[in-house]
Amino acid sequence: MAMDRARRAELQRRARMIRLECQRRGLGVEHTAGAILADLPELLPLEAWRLAHGWSRPAALQALAALYQAEGLPAPAVNTAMLCRWEHGTVSLSAEYAAALSRLYQMPPRRLGLQRGGSGTVRRAYSAERVPVVTVSGHRDDGEEADPMRRRTLLAVGLSIPVPLLERVDDMLALPPPPGPPAGPGQIKELLAAARRQYNASALTALVAALPGLVATARDTAERSNTPAALQALAACYDLATDTLNKIGRKQAARITADRAVGCAERSGDPVAMGASARALGMMLRTEGRHPIALRVFRQAIDRLDATGLRTPAQTSVAMRLLCAEAYTAAWAGDRTGALDGIGEAERAAQRLERLTARPGAAGPFVALYRVDVHYALGDAGTALHAAGHLREGMFPTPERRARFHTDLARAWWQWGKPEETAKALLSAHRQAPAEVADRPSIRRIADELAARHARVPGVQELAAALSPGHLPPA
Repeated sequence: MAMDRARRAELQRRARMIRLECQRRGLGVEHTAGAILADLPELLPLEAWRLAHGWSRPAALQALAALYQAEGLPAPAVNTAMLCRWEHGTVSLSAEYAAALSRLYQMPPRRLGLQRGGSGTVRRAYSAERVPVVTVSGHRDDGEEADPMRRRTLLAVGLSIPVPLLERVDDMLALPPPPGPPAGPGQIKELLAAARRQYNASALTALVAALPGLVATARDTAERSNTPAALQALAACYDLATDTLNKIGRKQAARITADRAVGCAERSGDPVAMGASARALGMMLRTEGRHPIALRVFRQAIDRLDATGLRTPAQTSVAMRLLCAEAYTAAWAGDRTGALDGIGEAERAAQRLERLTARPGAAGPFVALYRVDVHYALGDAGTALHAAGHLREGMFPTPERRARFHTDLARAWWQWGKPEETAKALLSAHRQAPAEVADRPSIRRIADELAARHARVPGVQELAAALSPGHLPPA
């Protein structure tokens, strides 16, 4: 559309203000792009996504080049003039350039306004009192979904996990592989324990490699025996798969495993299994922005566990985790009172668990870190960091939890606009468990933005070097 320079400058200024407000509220890039599109309908989606990242056009192209160079590939031959014309809609893109920009923003081309043909339309909704969203309606472009180049780039962005391993998990969900020799309950328990140790060590590549075999064996055992214990074990395998796939950004696959976990747990009839699987499902509903239904899932599971009297450590532990998840979801929904009341209830459950297990201090740090996350989700970085003031790395028993402690601090520092402190926290996380920075897309994006926008800040170059492919630890 025709627009003079003064109007363009005004739109840029307003977009910056929207982005700052979204950062203050703790909203991510996707929500920020939705807010910009809703408030500034004169902008096209491609430009809105760049502005949501806070990038100039040269910075966007620098980030694009870095993505390709990290894999030893030549960067697309794009200059700022070309990007400007694409953003203003004066020229169309080739499939190759659309795939490159899809890779840069980690969004399908249709979400960037780059779809070719079809009847998809972008709906925009934003208000000061709601989380902004961008939704897509219309017919799906099957040709785009089947594009192998697009599939490869979306799988590979920000991940050191080999693409074939990720595809094996997808294949397992579509068509379970044939099981190996029959396994008894004890063997399933041992396999699941080994997979959990991999998760706790953030050995994500090895864990992703093990998931198809683990699920296939547990599924075969559950189908043959149909006992509550076998169904509980299968639900636990799906729960672990959900946590793992969600962590590495495989949201669609994680939603499938969460649904299957709930079905297996309900068939088992065990409140603990049902509670654990409800937490997995509610977590995925939250990531989809479906906060009210997620809260209902959590509350139903909590009430079911409360009815048991919480007499065992297992019952109390799952109830505590559900309360944490409920509080965090309430925070993202903008319910400050519900979030703070919920995390207080979780703290009381942690105290009860410590009494039942006679292990003082074992559960408290877990919930305390969720209090940090609750304040982060409420957009109050200062309070989040204050809540973390008494926490120390050594309070957390596993590399995954210790790294998560540092990445949660990094998110709060980043929300507060403190790049040096953010880099320091990410370096600490990387020293504990490199995959927690390299393979979690939400954290990797912060690291990449640091490198693109704050290259001279102390610690940023060291972090970028640590995340380069040559420096990643072997799988």
